[in-house]
Amino acid sequence: MRIRIVDAFTDRPFSGNPAGVLLLDSFPDDHWLQKVAAEVNLSETAFAHPLPAGGEADWALRWFTPSTEVDMCGHATLATAHVLHTTGLATGTVRFAARCGILGATAEDDSTITMDFPTSSLTPVTAPDGLAEALGAEVVSVHGTAAHIGDLVVELRDEAAVRSLDPDFAALTHLSERGVITTAAAERPERGYDFASRCFFPRVGIDEDPVTGSAHTALAPFWSARLGRDELTGFQGGARTGIVRTRLNGDRTLLTGHAVTVIDGELHA
Repeated sequence: MRIRIVDAFTDRPFSGNPAGVLLLDSFPDDHWLQKVAAEVNLSETAFAHPLPAGGEADWALRWFTPSTEVDMCGHATLATAHVLHTTGLATGTVRFAARCGILGATAEDDSTITMDFPTSSLTPVTAPDGLAEALGAEVVSVHGTAAHIGDLVVELRDEAAVRSLDPDFAALTHLSERGVITTAAAERPERGYDFASRCFFPRVGIDEDPVTGSAHTALAPFWSARLGRDELTGFQGGARTGIVRTRLNGDRTLLTGHAVTVIDGELHA
């Protein structure tokens, strides 16, 4: 089987968020999928197979971390769409059937891909005991997200606080269903982005995810409400970084980014 590693939300190799991508004829058993994801050992590995023509989706899509399957993943969806478009298996818009519903991915003229995801709800909540201590930072506000995400959106004082985080991952494991999205307004918007974020998911085997598409379905409405604009640009990452352009469209969030294939090889399994 052919396996690819694609860096998502970046236009250059060794940046953004890497994802494994395997295109299959059908899904083998879950145990095998999980074993492959553990072997690839990236934050997500995407598995996809074509569906019969004429249905509501063109490809079935699933995502696995090294330790579990997840309901939604943006960067691995971008990586999969990139592979389909660059290999000629898809043109225009490709529709994926996933655990969180039907997701669209459209190839744009500027070589980016725009994905159509459900917008996450946001509910103000009280900060869980130990959150500030686990992050090592002052917490300004906390919001819960939709069930298919299950994260806490944690607003910090400023971008410098987000960038300097060195959290206690073991402590974070017990504070949310999936993970913690930390965010703050951009210190210098002239750099080309409106807000910054870092995401931590030790509960599903990912201490820090470099650039998280699904998180931006919550960050987009969070910052659009504060900044008064439906179209924004987010910067995410610690050691690896990337850019996500967002646009609110009713109850959907459009996520736009580049992707680049860095490894193309064979899986002998």
